[in-house]
Amino acid sequence: MTTTLKLFLLFLAATVLHWAFMTVLGEVGLSVNVMLVFACAVCAYLKPQYGYPAAFVCGLFLDFFGVKLFGNNAFTFTLCAMAVYALEKRLDFDAPVPQMISLWGLGLFAALFNLLLLKVFANFSAWMGFWPLLGGVTLNAVLAPAVFWAVRRAFGREIKA
Repeated sequence: MTTTLKLFLLFLAATVLHWAFMTVLGEVGLSVNVMLVFACAVCAYLKPQYGYPAAFVCGLFLDFFGVKLFGNNAFTFTLCAMAVYALEKRLDFDAPVPQMISLWGLGLFAALFNLLLLKVFANFSAWMGFWPLLGGVTLNAVLAPAVFWAVRRAFGREIKA
């Protein structure tokens, strides 16, 4: 029960951070996806029984605010969770460099895959340009060590127990 409560409280903190970053950086065209970073951090430290639902809910949360295609973020985040679980034996997610590299790659994948889903299923293109995409993905990577640290600190002994 405490794991679920901690996960819920961290989810609330991630939503507030996501809103704050989107409010501040959205005006300059950058999109920091704190929810993706949070979902990947949960998957890196907790069992799949917590990671997959957390990733799905984080994506679904973003889908509620989207107006183009409902479910694309939930699907994309679940695929990213699968990638984190596949990489956990190959990468040390306690070190900042693997966190940043994996989030940079997963952020790029999520952005491009969402664009593909929008084009295929909604016949809509939301391309904002190469530099805003690269800037947002890079900011995700820079933010990753702080979010991973917060998740690791919150769960302590419960990590992959």
